[in-house]
Amino acid sequence: MGEPTAASRKHGLAAADYRPAAPDWTIDQGWDGYAAEEHATWRTLFERQSRLLPGRACRAFLSGMEELPLRHDRIPRFDELSEVLMRRTGWQVVAVPGLVPDDVFFAHLAARRFPAGRFIRRPDQLDYLEEPDVFHDLFGHVPMLLDPVMAAFIQADGQGGLRARELGVLDQLARVYWYTVEFGLVREDGDLRIFGAGIASSASESVFAVEDDSPHRIAFDLDRVLRTRYRIDDFQETYFVLDGLEPLLHLAQTDFGPHYRRASALPVLEPGELLVGDAVITRGSGRHHAARRRHGSA
Repeated sequence: MGEPTAASRKHGLAAADYRPAAPDWTIDQGWDGYAAEEHATWRTLFERQSRLLPGRACRAFLSGMEELPLRHDRIPRFDELSEVLMRRTGWQVVAVPGLVPDDVFFAHLAARRFPAGRFIRRPDQLDYLEEPDVFHDLFGHVPMLLDPVMAAFIQADGQGGLRARELGVLDQLARVYWYTVEFGLVREDGDLRIFGAGIASSASESVFAVEDDSPHRIAFDLDRVLRTRYRIDDFQETYFVLDGLEPLLHLAQTDFGPHYRRASALPVLEPGELLVGDAVITRGSGRHHAARRRHGSA
């Protein structure tokens, strides 16, 4: 299998399963259709992450949680979230049925519309779910959309995605999306903090990413990230760390064309590989993934 694109990883169901009437693939959230058990699952996940993230998540994420109508006792309404987002950063949340085509996904981001799945995981899937659900999308992503820097960066990622698709380098841009929007770390006052949604919505990875001795943590470098594969089946073997969120503004204004050309001329790197020139913040032991490989589970 090839490496998933940002869009295909974002929505885990097959595109052929759905043919929405709307050209942009949007649907109604159907909030009134959620069962009490689904709201209870949201409550369990919300309360668990709310306890874990103070002291681990970045200031922008924690501020977003406070300012948005993210209640602990029920799945949020997309329209209520959008009302706050529109006033602050011009974003809105739109419901989609699952996997959407790459061009649709990036067109939404380019227009400051965040496409979110409306289903929530089952109670037996609390600790791991490969395809993102409404908890991942709303709890993990939406707080950061209140931050002007992140709001601009994700819009630029949408615009860049349409171009990368035309150039045939969508896999490279997907790595940037993955190692920032989904699994990014940032240094604040000298400490590692979470801003990526894939970490912020996961109880186990919230701890692993910032505290475990197993993964490498490397200063973010665009050319390096464009070449680096990622894990979709386990914790990341490497996390890339920004020095504050402000570098995302520079990335949003960067012409990726020369970087794509350089990356295309060099070998693709495996997730846990270190290079001589890496600015290593913490060199990982590799303990976690080595154990998984010994037991044949990775």
